[in-house]
Amino acid sequence: MAGHDLSPPPRPEGCALCGRAAPLTKHHLIPRALHGKARYRRRFDRVERLTAILWLCHACHKHIHAVLGERELAEHYRSRDALMAHPEIRAFVEWLSTKPAGFRPKKAPRRR
Repeated sequence: MAGHDLSPPPRPEGCALCGRAAPLTKHHLIPRALHGKARYRRRFDRVERLTAILWLCHACHKHIHAVLGERELAEHYRSRDALMAHPEIRAFVEWLSTKPAGFRPKKAPRRR
């Protein structure tokens, strides 16, 4: 695999979803827990599994994982656009984007 850059995309100034300037975490668009499973190894090469990342604030990251399961994320929500097309995530992100950088929501909703 020489020559393949496995580093994450550069850290932006703000969250890839809400845009707030807050501490950021790496969200793997293909969840790391699935990287070893044959189904996902066949569908996505190693470079894609390791570099398909969005930089998110803690609140957006927690919300995504509260709303969607890992298989759902890997199957249907592997891009920023796909995540923003989900009504619960879009509504949360639009609401959160109006809050100051240090704001932390009280409690994430429970996964269905």
